[in-house]
Amino acid sequence: MKRVLIATGGGDCPGLNAVIRAIVHRASKENDWQVLGSIQAFNGVLWEPNEIVELDNKKVAGIHFQGGTILETTNKGGPFAWPVKNNEGIWTTVDRSDEMLRKLQHMNIDAVINIGGDGSQSISQRLYEKGLNIIGVPKTIDNDLSSTDTTFGFQTAVQIATEAVDKLVTTAASHNRVFVLEVMGRNAGWIAIHSAIAGGAEVCLIPEIPYDINKVNAALEKRFQKDRGFAVVVISEGAYPEHGSIVSKENTEIGYENVKLGGVSRQLIKELAEAGFRHDMRETILGHLQRGGVPIAYDRVLSAQMGVKAMEMAIDGDFGKMVAYHHPDFVSVDLKDAIALPNLVTKNNALISTARGLGICLGY
Repeated sequence: MKRVLIATGGGDCPGLNAVIRAIVHRASKENDWQVLGSIQAFNGVLWEPNEIVELDNKKVAGIHFQGGTILETTNKGGPFAWPVKNNEGIWTTVDRSDEMLRKLQHMNIDAVINIGGDGSQSISQRLYEKGLNIIGVPKTIDNDLSSTDTTFGFQTAVQIATEAVDKLVTTAASHNRVFVLEVMGRNAGWIAIHSAIAGGAEVCLIPEIPYDINKVNAALEKRFQKDRGFAVVVISEGAYPEHGSIVSKENTEIGYENVKLGGVSRQLIKELAEAGFRHDMRETILGHLQRGGVPIAYDRVLSAQMGVKAMEMAIDGDFGKMVAYHHPDFVSVDLKDAIALPNLVTKNNALISTARGLGICLGY
């Protein structure tokens, strides 16, 4: 009996459970594959005692429409940076990757499917270089992996952000206010630009295009006549002004490598006030609402297709690769290529042209 181990790493994302279910169902079509799951990414392998669960069709029944992941997840630490406290009581990290590979060998694991974003797939590549039979599945609401047309979870996040724009429009109109909606995306503006176009926002600010506060101010002033008017601004958490910097703070959580983003909407309101904008402004930060809840149908289908493809790659021994959607096909791409370049919004992207054609101010 061959054994495949599933791990879900990084931030949670709509569609994770649908991928798990698809892998299990595809494996059940074979007579010689058993599916296991590691709790909290690779923590389940490294913990003593380990936390590994067996997954079968009964275990995954009905999970495809549930948010989150039944295997839990973590974006802290990992096999190459395991948090430990040294003799002086100071937290540091150690490399436990070789130990983990020995544990997997002892468990008779023939293949690992690692479901995660760029950070998780970077770990996948390093483990592959150390000899592990591993396959990646691209998961991120940020849609920032360049080797696949899209990542699962992204469209659900866009839907949530668009619904937020829809709701803010009516309140903005009722109170003659400007609402600044802050959405996730880190260094990529995909969620912001999609939801701004879908929701009819007047301004959209993304990390890839540093904004001129005077142009944003001018665009918003046009929305008011004799103090009557309203507007909605969608701003990505990683956006920043010309000659300025990203709003962030160092994360003190042990094992968490990224800086904490958040608060750019408040910063924008402050900058607008300093630029002379005198109308009423409020901010709304969506935060983790974009990650939670039921995945929309598109992401369930995409997740199912990616899960089936990942299991078929395991069956075929196609390791060191990541599942990718190249419309209309699902293919495998080298992990090293998958993580080489981020997928970012460029000024010549069709969405930028559409936004400008609709009169949306992009801050430049």
